[in-house]
Amino acid sequence: MLFYCQFTWFPGTNRAQVAQRVVQQHDAGKNNPERIRGWYNLVGGGAGFLLVDYDDPKQLTAFLQPYMDLMSFDVRAITENRYDEQIEQLRSVAQQMT
Repeated sequence: MLFYCQFTWFPGTNRAQVAQRVVQQHDAGKNNPERIRGWYNLVGGGAGFLLVDYDDPKQLTAFLQPYMDLMSFDVRAITENRYDEQIEQLRSVAQQMT
């Protein structure tokens, strides 16, 4: 299942702390890069989001916990919509309403 994991650094967290933790987790083999489908930072720094693929929410929690002293997370399960298929489904719903 795909998860959207928005993160925001806590006040007082700095780039060096985040860099050290990310590298530490990477070197320990705990970042699971094969599960990260996208990693985006917001312009200005201190926030962004990950798109990650986990079947077990407990594994996702274990992945995020080592960062929870540096940043907060808002995690949501997401589904992908294929545009053409979604339009057809919405067209059907709209027609049922008329």
